[in-house]
Amino acid sequence: MKARVTVTLKNGVLDPQGKAIEGALKSLGIEGVESVRQGKVFEIELSAGDRVKAEAALKAAADKLLANTVVENYRVEVLS
Repeated sequence: MKARVTVTLKNGVLDPQGKAIEGALKSLGIEGVESVRQGKVFEIELSAGDRVKAEAALKAAADKLLANTVVENYRVEVLS
């Protein structure tokens, strides 16, 4: 079973890496970029066949390890 956990900064949390990327894009001449927010994506393969159990396990992993829930949000997607 494949899954994806996407972690992003909460609104209002400063994102210096996103600002640096935004500046670099503008310096490369890429027009129309208003803002950039940086995040991370985890592609995870699970042996479990039960979607409900897989989603619960991934949420636990995100809460305990993958995301700092004080400043980050996460989204869990079970793909197959």
